[in-house]
Amino acid sequence: MVKSLVVVTFGTFDVFHVGHLHLLERARALGDSLTVGVSTDALNIAKKGRAPVFSQDERLRLVAALRCVDEVFLEESLELKREYLIRHRADILAMGDDWKGRFDEFRDICEVVYFERTPAISTTAVIEKIRL
Repeated sequence: MVKSLVVVTFGTFDVFHVGHLHLLERARALGDSLTVGVSTDALNIAKKGRAPVFSQDERLRLVAALRCVDEVFLEESLELKREYLIRHRADILAMGDDWKGRFDEFRDICEVVYFERTPAISTTAVIEKIRL
C-alpha cells in the first residue's frame, strides 16, 4: 500500500486574498492532501496585537470551502505546532517565507518548505487600502 503525502500549513487567513490562495494551492501541490491550521482569534490577538476582521469560525469555513483544502482545524497555540504536525501525520510543513527558518526545528519529523510570498499583497496592505 502506498502512503499518501500529507501537507500541513498554518495561518490566520483573515481578509482572504490571492496571496493566501497561492500559498494554499502551492502547498497542496506538494502532496496528496492539505490540512490547514487556522489561528484562533485569541492566538491572532497574541501574535499580532489585534483581533482578526473575520471570526475564527468564518475564517475556518472559508478555508474549508476551498477545493485545494482537504481538512481544517483551529490552531490555538504556536507552542503546540509540533503536536499538531504529529496529530495530523504531516509529511511536509509548508509556510510562507516570512517564517523562513522559524520552523526548521520540525525537520526531525517532517520536511519543511518555505514558499516565496506573493509580491505586493498582504492582509495588512488590504486592510490599509480599505481604510483609505
